[in-house]
Amino acid sequence: MAKRAVRARTGMFNKDHPHYKWIALSNTTLGILMATINGSIVLISLPAIFTGINLNPLEPGNVSYLLWMLMGYILVTAVLVMSFGRLGDIYGRVRIYNLGFVIFTLAAIALVFDPLSGGAGALWLIGWRVVQAVGGAMLFANSTAILTDAFPAERRGFAIGINQIAAIAGTFLGLIVGGVLATIDWHAIFIVSVPFGILGTIWSYKSLHEVGVRGTGTVDWPGNIVFGIGLTSLLAGITYGIQPYGDSVTGWANPWVLGSIIGGILLLVFFVFLELRVTDPMFNMRLFRIQAFAWGNFAGLLASVGRGGLQFMLIIWLQGIWLPLHGYSYESTPLWAGIYLLPLTIGFLVSGPISGTLSDRFGARPFAAGGLLLVAVTFVALLLIPVNFAYWMFAVITFLNGIGSGMFAAPNRTAIMNSVPANQRGAASGMTGTFQNAGNSLSIGIFFSLMIAGLANTLPNAMRAGLTDHGVSATVADEVAATPPVGSLFAAFLGYNPIESILGPTGALKALSPANVEALTGKTFFPQLISEPFHAGLIIVFIAAAVMSVIGAVASLFAGGKYVHVDEPVPGPGPSAARALSPGAAPGIAVELSDA
Repeated sequence: MAKRAVRARTGMFNKDHPHYKWIALSNTTLGILMATINGSIVLISLPAIFTGINLNPLEPGNVSYLLWMLMGYILVTAVLVMSFGRLGDIYGRVRIYNLGFVIFTLAAIALVFDPLSGGAGALWLIGWRVVQAVGGAMLFANSTAILTDAFPAERRGFAIGINQIAAIAGTFLGLIVGGVLATIDWHAIFIVSVPFGILGTIWSYKSLHEVGVRGTGTVDWPGNIVFGIGLTSLLAGITYGIQPYGDSVTGWANPWVLGSIIGGILLLVFFVFLELRVTDPMFNMRLFRIQAFAWGNFAGLLASVGRGGLQFMLIIWLQGIWLPLHGYSYESTPLWAGIYLLPLTIGFLVSGPISGTLSDRFGARPFAAGGLLLVAVTFVALLLIPVNFAYWMFAVITFLNGIGSGMFAAPNRTAIMNSVPANQRGAASGMTGTFQNAGNSLSIGIFFSLMIAGLANTLPNAMRAGLTDHGVSATVADEVAATPPVGSLFAAFLGYNPIESILGPTGALKALSPANVEALTGKTFFPQLISEPFHAGLIIVFIAAAVMSVIGAVASLFAGGKYVHVDEPVPGPGPSAARALSPGAAPGIAVELSDA
C-alpha cells in the first residue's frame, strides 16, 4: 500500500513515466520560445519604443542607447548561459530553470511600467532588459539538458528538434509579434510576456522535477569571473566597432575597441588554462576531446553568426528599400518586414522536427552538413536576385534558407547533447548556448561592419549627386555625403525616413521647394539612391556568410555519426548498435554508433 501511494505521488514526475517527457518538452519549449521572442521583439519595435520615451536614437549622443537596446539582452545571455548551465549540474537543472522563469517574468512587469522618459527612460529599459536576460540565460542553459534527461537517446532528436526550432523560429516570430504590437502601443511589446511568464512559472514549479544525474563540486568563482569579463569585453568591443572613429567609417581603429577585443581574447585564453587546472571547473574543457561536441559547437557558432547576419540584412533590405519602393510608409515597414519574413520561419518549423526525428535513426551528419550547404546556396541566391525583387523569388529563397537551418539545428544539438556524460549536461548545454548567443552578438558587429565598408565606397557619391539634383546646396550635400554611412544604415534598420533624419538637423529642407522636399522625403528617393550601394555591401556580407556556412558543413562532417555516451543504454540490436570509440574522444567518454 505504501509503495502504491509513493508511486501515485511520483509517477507523473518519474523519468520513465510515459507522460513526463511530454510535460518537459512542452514546458521547456514555452520557456525557450518566450526567451528568444524577447530577444528579437525589441529589434523591430525600436522606433515605437524610442518615440514612446521621447528619445531620438540617431542623435550622436544617443547612439549608445541604441546599441545597448539592440545588444544588451543578447550579450548578457551569451555571457551567463554557461555559468547557469554549470549551476544546474550542481544544484539541479530544474531549480535553475524555474528560477529563470521567475526572474524573466518580474523583469517583464518592470519593463511595462517605465516611469521615465528620454535618456533616463532608455536606461530603465536597458537595465531591466539586462535583468530579463539573466532569467533568459537560466532558461537557455537548462532547457536542453532537462530534455536530454527526460527523453531516451533514441527519441532525443525529435524532442530537441522541436525545442531548437522554437529557439530559432522565436527570433523571427519576435519580429512579427513586435511589428504588430508596436502599431498598438509600445508598452504592449513587454506586456505580452507577462501572462506567459506567469503561466510558465506556475506550470514549471508544479510539473517539473529533477530526474537527471547531478554533478558534484562547488562553484568555480574565479572561472566564472574571468569568463564573464573576457566574453563581455570581447563582444562589447566588437559591438562598438560599428561606430565611426575619427576619419574612419567604423571604430576598429579605436584604441578602446582594440583594447577591449584583445583584452577579452587574452582573458578567454587564460580561462581555458585556468579551467584545466582547477578541481571543480566551471566548464570541463576536456569535453572538447569529444569529436561530436567540439566540431558540433564550432559548426553551431558559424551557423549562428550567419543566421544573425541574415536577420539584420533582410530587415534593412525590406524596411529601407523594398517596402518603401512598393508603397509602404516608413512607419509601417517594421510590421510588414516581419510578415514578409514568414517563409523563413515556416521553413524552420517544417524541417526542424522532421530532421530531428530522422537524425535519431541516421545520425546528425547528413542533415547538419546538408542543411548548412543549402543555407550557403541560399546566400548566393540572394545575391543573384535584384534589390527590387519579385516577392515570390525572395519567399522561395528564404523558405529554403529556413529549411536548411532547421535541418542543421536539431540534429547538431542532439549530437552534442548525446555525446556528453549525464552529469555534465547542464554545462554542455550552457556552452552550446554560449556559442549560439555569442554568434548572434558577433553577427551584428561583423556584418554591420562589412555592410558599412561596402557602402563607404559607393554611397557618398550617390548621396551627393542625388541631393544636388533636388536643389540641396553643394556645401550641404558634401557635408551629408561625408557623414559615415552607419547613420543611414541604422535609419533604414529602424524604419525611419533616412533623408528626413539626415537633412532635418541641417535645416536644408526649409530652403527647398515643396516639390523637392516631397521628392526627397518620399517613399522612393532613398531606396533608389541606396539600392546599388546596398547591393555592393550585400555582396561582401552574403559571400562571407556563405563561406561560414560551407566551413560549418565541413565541421559537421568531422563531427562523426551517431553518438551516445557510454553511461546510457545503446538503442537497437546487432550491427547498427556496434560500439566504436569516436576518433579524438577520450576513452570511456563517448561511443559512435555505426550509421544504420
